[in-house]
Amino acid sequence: MSYSMQWTVNEIEESTLLRSFLQQKNISKHALTEIKFEGGRIEVNGEEATVRKILTQGDCVKITFPEEKRSNSLIGESIPLSIVYEDETVLVVNKPPYMSTIPSREHPSGSLANALIGYYDEQGLSSSVHIVTRLDRDTSGLLLVAKHSHAHHLLSQSQQKREVKRTYYAVVHGMVKPLVGSIDSPIGRKDTSIIEREIRADGQTALTHYVVEKYVNDDSLVCLRLDTGRTHQIRVHMSSIGHPLLGDDLYGGRIDRSLRQALHCAELAFIHPLTGEALLFKSELPQDMKDLLS
Repeated sequence: MSYSMQWTVNEIEESTLLRSFLQQKNISKHALTEIKFEGGRIEVNGEEATVRKILTQGDCVKITFPEEKRSNSLIGESIPLSIVYEDETVLVVNKPPYMSTIPSREHPSGSLANALIGYYDEQGLSSSVHIVTRLDRDTSGLLLVAKHSHAHHLLSQSQQKREVKRTYYAVVHGMVKPLVGSIDSPIGRKDTSIIEREIRADGQTALTHYVVEKYVNDDSLVCLRLDTGRTHQIRVHMSSIGHPLLGDDLYGGRIDRSLRQALHCAELAFIHPLTGEALLFKSELPQDMKDLLS
């Protein structure tokens, strides 16, 4: 099923070129090209129109995006999803640990993307997978998904403006001091690895803010908020100040008490791309992290 949007032209928008009108509605040039050449449709008052049409107050403008094309390599699987929120535009999912966000060579199936395709097929949706906020395989918690490419485009713009906000909790080795701090260190890929990241002068800007929630024995429960979203940012930054995450052996954490990095995305806040509503979702710590703090 194709996705459609429509608007009524108001007094201020009268005499506007249809192309300009759609740009004001955040319809990208790429989307207009797809609509023109890949089976979409632009209508004014029920009749097909070109972007050169001049609009009149009261006109009903409707665009229909072409049906999305899925990758042939992405197979739908019947995997239960913990859906926190869903509407026609977005999904918020609570991802368990040990589940990849997308398939990889090491884990070609069982990913969240496979689960989403399976879910879409059950619901009769032709959507492809548009992950807005990706999580590492072993990180649990809230993850934002757009249900069509236009919503993904709008949410990507929000991310660039830092309007998509996530709060994480981590259990780290040692008693972190001071209790409140920020880590402002650039992160880049390690020369000897395609996976591992490190602090390096030529890396991308990365800023992490933390607050120590409590000490448990010789460990710390830390609340973290990111100003940037670099790969492995929390893991690299906490390791760089001598407090790697429990279970994160890639960055110096021990695995004697946790088989995965003890990291959970507990809060997700964003502006809905179509309604403009401010949304906030929360997820409690999973049992394995609670056990580390007991």
